[in-house]
Amino acid sequence: MSKSLNQLPDEEIVRMVQLGKIESFGILVKRYQEKMLRYGRKFLFNYNDIEDLVQEVFIKTYTNIQSFDASRKFSPWLYRIAHNEFINAIKKKGKEPLPFFDLDILWPRSVSKENADKEINQRELSQMLDKCLNKLSPKYREALVLYYFEDLTYQEIADVLHIPISTVGIRLKRGKEIMKSLFQKYGFNK
Repeated sequence: MSKSLNQLPDEEIVRMVQLGKIESFGILVKRYQEKMLRYGRKFLFNYNDIEDLVQEVFIKTYTNIQSFDASRKFSPWLYRIAHNEFINAIKKKGKEPLPFFDLDILWPRSVSKENADKEINQRELSQMLDKCLNKLSPKYREALVLYYFEDLTYQEIADVLHIPISTVGIRLKRGKEIMKSLFQKYGFNK
């Protein structure tokens, strides 16, 4: 039974939790815990309590599970709760930069693979990316994280951030353009 339970879609498991099978919530936690931790680490650089914040995300998810419309997709709803929790943490502690972004994630892999023979010192590249990302406004950083690290679709990002889908495209495009210009400004040329 538990194997078939693990194969159910998120929304079906949510329905089960809503109907009182609260032990099923553990399956959702197992499915999303690593994703939420990764999202937190990418969005909340230098926070020591990311695990606590992710635990709080799951507590709020469970507390509010009855309000979830199980005919919709679960993951954007969960990411929205995480987004709110992480934004609240930033407001409490002040502005924090994002950590290292891998070029393979920001630009097409084929371009990065073609340039593999021109490897750049990873430490310098990491420092350069951190420096550039620290200059990005949070609205561009978060869109990049959700798209490139969390593999959310434009529609899912729009749901998480409560913005129109066209704005998601604009933020991703603008974020990449700013990153590219910052790389050039700081002396990194592809």
